[in-house]
Amino acid sequence: MLKNHTLKGVFLVAIGATSYGMLATFVKMAYSEGYTTAEVTISQFILGILGILIINTLQKAKSQNETIKATSKNIFQLMLAGTSTGLTSVFYYMAVKYIPVSIAIVLLMQTVWIGLLLEMILEKKIPSKQKIVAAVVVLIGTLLATNVIQDEIELDWRGVLLGMLAACSFTTTMFTANRVALGISSAQRSLYMLLGGAVVVAIFALVTLNTSFHFEIFLKWGIILSLFGTIIPPMLMNAGFPLTGIGLGSIVSALELPVSVLMAYFLLHENVVFLQWIGIFLIIFAIIIMNVNLKKH
Repeated sequence: MLKNHTLKGVFLVAIGATSYGMLATFVKMAYSEGYTTAEVTISQFILGILGILIINTLQKAKSQNETIKATSKNIFQLMLAGTSTGLTSVFYYMAVKYIPVSIAIVLLMQTVWIGLLLEMILEKKIPSKQKIVAAVVVLIGTLLATNVIQDEIELDWRGVLLGMLAACSFTTTMFTANRVALGISSAQRSLYMLLGGAVVVAIFALVTLNTSFHFEIFLKWGIILSLFGTIIPPMLMNAGFPLTGIGLGSIVSALELPVSVLMAYFLLHENVVFLQWIGIFLIIFAIIIMNVNLKKH
């Protein structure tokens, strides 16, 4: 049986992944009300930073002098790593303007094989057969999940390109987040990475926003997106992964994929055919293959 702390970790990661899975549908709904990508990202990051600041303040008051403070080097590294978080949001949110959410999330999940490729280049080692099989299964699942085989869905090339760019930047975020400033609290790490992402989002907004900013977005979608995109998921997943371990945590975090597709199906009424569901579960199966220690079990 799983120990209590492992079950707690599974619960935390599952809630975090589910929150991430809801995000793209909320963005699409904000678009339907006339808001732009710049307004969506700015409101999310500003309110997200305020939320994480409050959590940091509460943690400091509770632990008094026990919290390890981030050094200037830690802050710089985390902000630099956080720029990829900002890029992921920008690319992903722009992608859902051109393609269905159920397709965009599948493209985001290409991090499985992109991460494998990045690891192979940086660490200069050939991946195991188990990981190669998982990567192939992801690609097969992607062909089915995007329904390109039956050619029933016409995909806008802009959305596909932006979706793949989001996957690349998300891979960078995952790769750096697990290696930078691990000695400080998850709240501090989330805060400085958010600040780095906010710089990218601010530049994007300055370049693309050619109309007056609709500040009313803060009262509705800004709160929702900051909660489900920048406050709840990183806090819960940073707390849950040490309890589950990377392997089990990665498997549980794959919940983001079916949740995202179900949200798009029920709230946006996107058409998801049976073949796409097979592809989605193949991708989840590949994530399980990649993270299960076959020699141990």
